[in-house]
Formats: sequence, structure tokens, C-alpha cells
Amino acid sequence: MIPDSKSKRGVQAAPSADRVLIFDTTLRDGEQSPGASMNLDEKIQVAETLEAMGVDIIEAGFPIASNGDFEAVSEIARRIKDSVICGLSRAGAKDIERAGEALRNAQRGRIHTFISTSPVHMKHKLQMTPEQVLDAVVASVSLARNLVDNVEWSAEDATRTEHDFLCKCVEAAIKAGATTINIPDTVGYTVPTEYAGIFTMLRERVPNADKAVFSTHCHNDLGLAVANSLAGVGAGARQVECTINGLGERAGNAALEEIVMALRTRGDAMPYDTGIKSEMIARASKVVSSVTSFPVQYNKAIVGQNAFAHESGIHQDGMLKNTETYEIMTPESVGISKSSLVLGKLSGRHAFKDKLQTLGYQLGDNQLQDAFKRFKDLADKKKHVFDEDIVALVDDEVAAGNENIKVLKLAVVAGTEGPQEATLTLEVDGETRSTKATGDGPVDAIFNAIKMLVPYDAHLLLYQVHAVTGGTDAQAEVSVRLEEDGKSVTGRGADTDTLVASARAYVSALNRLQTKRLKTAPEAMVAP
Repeated sequence: MIPDSKSKRGVQAAPSADRVLIFDTTLRDGEQSPGASMNLDEKIQVAETLEAMGVDIIEAGFPIASNGDFEAVSEIARRIKDSVICGLSRAGAKDIERAGEALRNAQRGRIHTFISTSPVHMKHKLQMTPEQVLDAVVASVSLARNLVDNVEWSAEDATRTEHDFLCKCVEAAIKAGATTINIPDTVGYTVPTEYAGIFTMLRERVPNADKAVFSTHCHNDLGLAVANSLAGVGAGARQVECTINGLGERAGNAALEEIVMALRTRGDAMPYDTGIKSEMIARASKVVSSVTSFPVQYNKAIVGQNAFAHESGIHQDGMLKNTETYEIMTPESVGISKSSLVLGKLSGRHAFKDKLQTLGYQLGDNQLQDAFKRFKDLADKKKHVFDEDIVALVDDEVAAGNENIKVLKLAVVAGTEGPQEATLTLEVDGETRSTKATGDGPVDAIFNAIKMLVPYDAHLLLYQVHAVTGGTDAQAEVSVRLEEDGKSVTGRGADTDTLVASARAYVSALNRLQTKRLKTAPEAMVAP
């Protein structure tokens, strides 16, 4: 079914010379990360966060990939008003029409279609000649332009494409109606000077280059995604495709927070602006980390736990004298609060809600009630409740809010003399189930009990524990990764009891595995 004319409203205006559009693909490319998976409610939460922080274009998914992806793009398109909503498609008519249908109710919709242009991809993946690929570029963009006025075309593996052929494809795509041209570094192969040279070459050689916005899309296989993206901007690209926390396939994508803060901090060297409310960056990072169960590495730029921490005596001395000695941006500029130790068991609901807002959380009444109850339980167990404790607690609560499988009760017998034993009660689709199991250690016993109550064939790839804060009463945060039929998911759980956290994490992974099973990738589904 072809969308009606409503989807043609609100074409993305070309940015000014110093304005860079932010195209976030966390919900599409980010979700393709091994182990990452989001359900509909989680995708909507991420999309609403991106809209609130001022993201120009949100790539909501790959509608042809599954009914779940189609539903997510459709619902996000219906709800989001301030950002352009984009659906990805390959060059085939079915893909493009499916994307157009998903965007039917978008106030501002964009179809993003792509095809490989490098010799290695054309020969081995597509098994098409350059002439056939060029014809497909024209046909796909023309069809997409008949459905929406805002069309983006990508040359997959552009950085390994012969320049003459790339110029022909770009010229043809613009002539067929593409308003944005994306030059992706699909495999993270290029370097900054080379990538900048490609944009300069295209803008000089393609006759109609001034009629489209050029875009970067860089993967991080060599750790150069952000550097390459900024080099592209310096060479004339006015859209950057990126993800929160750098989430993405393999080594990830260019990180939105790093792009935005680099442009903001080094305006002297890169005089370009974005429309991003940088004070929401930390919140967006937490939301994505929570819904994907992908922890942010401690030394991650901008949003890592250590990004604004100073332990060296020399650094601390300098910071006490003037923060500019060792900080090139303030924690507040990205939404990170300096306060930490403020709440305890006597703290009330109002103080708790205020602290959540300070940390960047906006919870509904039911979520707030559940989180507050867990906070009070935690405060009874811990002498001091730190910001990190609250973040772990709330992320765990939010992640568990829509799960079909929930941990209700757990009792464990452990020690030097076996057998170690776990007595477990789960709620599975509203039904209460209980069992007892033994294992080679308490964690193994818990996982065996879960498998007895919820049979599955997945393999455990990762079991990881770390303390949220210091002290013997610290909450434990556990990550579990499961793999089934080539699909991997990651679950996370937090509790002052490591064994309870382990059960929560494993159950979280099983819930995500149920969501992942609904995804059926189409043949040769490779994206920029």
C-alpha cells in the first residue's frame, strides 16, 4: 500500500553553511549490535528522548526486516513530531514500499535507500555489474521519491568504491530525486584525510552536488569514526549519522555525544553548530545503556564514569585551583551532576523524585512508585545511597517493567560443602512457577533452575559482575549474554545480593531473547 500525501509534508530544509544536521541511527544501526535488542516500548522511549534533545533525523528502523521493526517505525512516526522519522530500505521495490507504508503517518518522513557500490561488494555480495547497480540507484530513488519528498541515498562501502563510479552514482541519485547523499565508511576502513578528500572530490566533480546535503556515516573498526566524521564535516558534509554511546555493529558507530561536544568545545577549529541540547546527553546515554543492557565503559569520552573524575594528585591540585586546568568542558554541560551522597532511608518521595530529575530521569507514576519502593528497600540495606546506586536501581526497574518473565523469590544454599542449591519462583506470562535445582556453585544452580522453569536452547556467552560503588554493601551489577541460533542478547540486573542480581540479569536476557526471536533478517540484509 502506498502512503497518501500526508507523508510528503515537511521536507527537511537544507542546513545553513554552519549548521550540521544530527541523524541518529541508534534504533536501526545501533540495534544491530550483537547482543542489543529493544522492544517497542523501549524504542519509543529512546525516540522520545532523541526528539527532546533536538535530534534532526531519527532512523527508527528497517521496516522490511520484521513485523516488529515495521510496527516500531510506524508507531514512532505517529508519535514524533519535531524530528524527521526515517525508515531504511534496500534498493528493491518491496523494501521501499514497505518503508513508505511504515512512514504513512509521519509528519515528516524520509526513506533511506542504499546499495553497494564497491567492486568487492558488487562482485561477491550483489553479483551485479556496475551498470546494473547504476540502474538500481535510479529506480530505487525514483520510487522512493514518488512516496515521500525526503529521500536519502547511500553508497554502501563508499570508501572502497572507485571514484569515477561513485561520481556517476551520486549524480544519478540526485537527478532521480535524492535530497541527501550519504557516503558511508561501512567497514571502518578510511582515515580522516582520505575521507575528507572523497567529499571534496564529489562536491567538485558531480555537476548537481549543490542540490543535495552530503552526509557522513562512519564505523569505528579502526577507532576513527568520530575523527572521520569531523573530517567529513570540514570537507562540506552537513549531516552526521551517529548513535548514542557509539552503539553499532562490530566496533560501533561514531558516537553522537562525541560529535556534538567536539563541535561545541572546538568551535574555533570547527565553526559549526548543531541543534542538540547537550545537557540531555548524559540522560540519553543512560536510557540507551539501560534498554540495551550495554554498559558504558568507564573511560568512555563524555559519558563514561571517569570522564570527569580526577585521581592524580597533580590533577586534583590543578582542579582545586581552576577547573579549566584539566577540564575542557563542564560536567553540567552534558547533564552530569557533581552531587553524589544525598539520600538515605529517611528521604521521602519528593526528595527521591527530585534526585531522579537531577539525574535525568522522568518516570511515570507507576514506575516512580516501584522505583521508590526499591530505593527504600535499598536504603534499609545500605548505610549510604549514592547516585550510582540510584542509577543502577532505576535502570534495572525500568528494564524489567515490560518483561514477560520476572524474578519473584530466590533462596540459595551455598558453601564449601555441596551440593549448592537454588529455590526459585518466577512469574512467566502472569503464571507463577517454582522449582529447586542444584549446580556447580550457586550461580550455576540459579541458572539451572531458570532453565527448568523456562526451557530454552541458548548458550551462555558472558557472565560478568561489577560493584556499582565501593564497600561490602555495594550493589552488584551483573551482565549476562546469551546466544541462540546466531542471535545474541545481553541482560543486566542489579541488587545488593549478587545472586539475586545474577538471576535478574539472566531473566532479563531471556526476555530480550524472546524479542529477538521475532526478528527475521531478510536475505543479505547489510546496511550502511
